[in-house]
Amino acid sequence: MTVKLHPDLAPLSWLVGTWVGVGVVGYPSMESDIQVGQELSIHSDGRPFLIHWSRTWELDDQGERVRPLALESGFWRPRPDNEVELLLAHPTGFLESWFGKVTITGLENAAITGARVELKTDAILRTASAKVVDSGERIYGLVDGNIGWVYDMAAEGHTMKSHASFHLTKAMSP
Repeated sequence: MTVKLHPDLAPLSWLVGTWVGVGVVGYPSMESDIQVGQELSIHSDGRPFLIHWSRTWELDDQGERVRPLALESGFWRPRPDNEVELLLAHPTGFLESWFGKVTITGLENAAITGARVELKTDAILRTASAKVVDSGERIYGLVDGNIGWVYDMAAEGHTMKSHASFHLTKAMSP
């Protein structure tokens, strides 16, 4: 069944689909950087928000899955003037509210060929057992039909540092 995208989602339409790829995760509290795989699924059910689901896993030197890492689920919510909210929940005990802006950098035949969204945390809630994450910044970009994204965070007593970067290709159509 094909779902028609709500008109308010036009600036975010380039995110829709299932994306897979690899990246690197590291942080001062980690012994060393590790190679990771990611599956990112962003879809619509016709209402004016996108459904976000992501999972990552550690990869060995041959690119094989070693163990599961992060999971997150949430919603992209468009706002006027190409602003956007991203709500994310993590099973490790914290919830995040992100706020940012979408910039379209390329259009061809009424299709978005280049774009980025820059986000900063607006609020982070955590349980008593969750690690302390003070703030974060994410940038998602569409370049040559692929999504690249980076995540910087201030956590565990550290100032803002690079935490993750990924390069994802579209796995299947929405």
